[in-house]
Amino acid sequence: QVQLVESGGGLVQAGGSLRLSCAASGRTFSSYGMGWFRQAPGKEREFVAAVTWSGGVADYADSVKGRFTISRDNAKNTVYLQMNSLKPEDTAVYSCAADRYGRGKIGVEEYQYWGQGTQVTVSS
Repeated sequence: QVQLVESGGGLVQAGGSLRLSCAASGRTFSSYGMGWFRQAPGKEREFVAAVTWSGGVADYADSVKGRFTISRDNAKNTVYLQMNSLKPEDTAVYSCAADRYGRGKIGVEEYQYWGQGTQVTVSS
């Protein structure tokens, strides 16, 4: 059972930045694709960003391209989401997810393990 724990969320003004972290357990972290998703009140969970097991390929939702950056440090079993130029529309609970196949895909259904989420609130 893979365990994922997110941290780094909080309240930030529009235009500000936050860096989310997701710490993973397990010796096979380096072979997992990792993704970030978010869910706003009353809305379905949506894709934000993903990175393959190698870290060489990343994908982003159109709404965050140019503002968010996903990265991973396999030595630390951690994936990050650097969020810049935050907008009120970015307000949501952000969750990280792990894909044992290392694909780094955009679909919720492609991931087997999920963290508990961390709240990000962007004020206008």
